[in-house]
Formats: sequence, C-alpha cells, structure tokens
Amino acid sequence: MKAITIPQPGGPDVLTWTTVPDPEPGPGEVLVDVAASAVNRADLLQRQGHYDPPPGASQYPGLECSGRVAALGPGVSGWEVGSPVCALLAGGGYAERVVVPTGQLLPVPEGVSLRDAAALPEVTATVWSNLFMISHLRPGETVLIHGGASGIGTMAIQLAKAVGAKVAVTAGSPQKLARCAELGADVLIDYRQQDFVEELRKATDGDGADVILDIVGAKYLDRNVRALAVNGRLSVIGLQGGVKGELNLATLLGKRAAVTATSLRGRPLAEKTAIVAAVREHVWPLVEAGRVRPVIDRAFPLHDAALAHGALEAGTPVGKVLLTVE
Repeated sequence: MKAITIPQPGGPDVLTWTTVPDPEPGPGEVLVDVAASAVNRADLLQRQGHYDPPPGASQYPGLECSGRVAALGPGVSGWEVGSPVCALLAGGGYAERVVVPTGQLLPVPEGVSLRDAAALPEVTATVWSNLFMISHLRPGETVLIHGGASGIGTMAIQLAKAVGAKVAVTAGSPQKLARCAELGADVLIDYRQQDFVEELRKATDGDGADVILDIVGAKYLDRNVRALAVNGRLSVIGLQGGVKGELNLATLLGKRAAVTATSLRGRPLAEKTAIVAAVREHVWPLVEAGRVRPVIDRAFPLHDAALAHGALEAGTPVGKVLLTVE
C-alpha cells in the first residue's frame, strides 16, 4: 500500500508518499480501506519531531479516518467486511489501509458521507470526554471555548449548544467569529483585540465561565483561572501557547475551581473504548438528527499531505482539513 511517512523531522516538505508493507489485523482488530483521514495539530507536532506515537502504534501520522472494513482479525464479531466505518486512531491514518481495534471503531452516522465522516472521530471523542465526561458541563452553564473556529472548537460549540449551555468563544478574526456565530456561539471574543476575561465577565454579570476548554496552555493559564466562575472547571487540551505557566493557587482556592489536563492519543485501549462508546451513545444521535455536523474547510488528496499541513499551519481553516484517498 501507499502511505505518508516522515523520514526525518522538519517542515511539511519532509512528508513522503511511498510504498510500505500492508498491515495485518490481529485479535480484536479490523483492517480498514481508508477513504479519508483528517489533519490534526498532533500530526504537525509529530512531523516536527515533538510528538512520537505511543508504543505499538503505527509510525505514520493520522489520528482518525473513515473507510470500509476490508478484513476481520481473529475473534472479531459485530462488524462485516464492506461496512462503512470511521475510527479513532493512535496513528496510521495517512495511509491506504490501517488496522483499528474494534473498541475505536464507529459506524458512519446516517446522513454523513463516507468522506466527511473522517472529520468526526477525533473531535467528538476529545470534546465529549473533556466537556462532559470530565468537566460535566450542564444545561444553563456557560462554557468558554478557545479556538472556536478550529476543528475542536466548531464541534465543541455545537455539542455545548445541543445540551443547552451558553457558549462563548475566542477567535482571531471577525470572519472566524461570524462562522462561530453561525454554529450557535452566543458570545464572540476577538482575542487579538479584546481581553477575554473582561468580555466574559460582561457577558455573565461578573460570574465568569463554568467550564473553559483551552487549546493554548501556559500563555492563558492565569487568565483562564481568573475567568472561571465559582466551582468552575478548566480543561487544558493543547499547548500552543507553551508548557510552563504560573498558577495562582489562592485564586483557584477562592473559586473552589479545578484544573485538568488531558490528551487522548496515549490513553490505554480500555479508556479509549469507553470514550468511543460514549460518543456513539450520546453524539451520534445528535449527528443523525442534524443538530451536530462535521465542519470541513477543505480537502486535499492524501499524497498532497504537505499542502494540507501548510494550510493548517497558516491558521486560515475553519473546521477540519481532510485528506482523501483517490
């Protein structure tokens, strides 16, 4: 088969389209003929040499895919060859075929094309696990979503609105904020021009956010804690603004607030299986009802992965960037 490899760390130009051995499904796994994958920030970090795959995972980038079941490993039941599926991966999505543990496999939701389903697994698993399984976002609460126009952000807006939360977002341009508003965001904050702590206080009568979903990390740590409401929950899922920040524990104590930091890729299979099962139970009905949808900015052929990485690094996309197998 063909796959994108990373012979050495570097810029997008190091991504190499080459012939590699076909994978073989083991016990509890299925082989998927890939129709599409999606580009995530983690893929950029892996290409740069900053985010190695977990032990035992494919060395090829790609944390999600859609396609059709090509073969079943020993002991697999409940799936049929030819079935349209999408999957959460620890790696290997930038390839014509990939092996997937059955616990990370999902049916393609009704009403979503096989290609577009590639935009769902990583964002739905990340958002559902952090906003609801960890932060317990409830109807009527206020959530602040940093990077509202990103793949994570566009999904988080929709899921938070679907459960009846008030949604505030940050983004870096009026155009991106307008797209966030179309998805249901109630409070729009241009982080280049406005102080999100002050704007959030204005929008909540001084209370702040009950939940904050943060992709920035260290740069926003202090301000995020100040922006929390009493009993607020800050969930850090990205480090685009650095890895070391100063935390005022007195402020945290005074608000009886909590800070968590999670990643998805390196979790044990059992934890990923539980998250994927929760996504299928809670998110898939919303997708099939048309209340939540994948937001896709553009698609590139898989062999043009370098162009896709360049587009994401430029910061222009709203939603997901896909890679398609032709």
